Amino acid sequence: MDFDAFAQEWEAAWNSHDLTRILAHYSEDVVFRSHKAMRLVGRGELHGKTALRDYWSRALEAQPGLSFVVVDVLHGHGMLVITYRNQNDVLAAETLRFGADGLVVEASACHRLV
Repeated sequence: MDFDAFAQEWEAAWNSHDLTRILAHYSEDVVFRSHKAMRLVGRGELHGKTALRDYWSRALEAQPGLSFVVVDVLHGHGMLVITYRNQNDVLAAETLRFGADGLVVEASACHRLV
């Protein structure tokens, strides 16, 4: 798998705000963790694409100007870390673990507290 190409498409998908395009990278039974999810959906660990769609739909609605710029891509065994800056120049990172089909099965988002 070409992790650098994945990161470029991940960035483009997020910047398009097209949830179908964003979610196309994730497996149906994905597990996603983020402290930011607590504010919008009341829990920091989400299970499945439906829960992820609900959370990200709310997040995009709350931040219509959301955009990401990938800063770096760190390669691991079956996983990668994408560091990026958002529209407010806040640094964040996503750790993504992939299944055999190339889809994300587990993701964790970490954000710099501002």
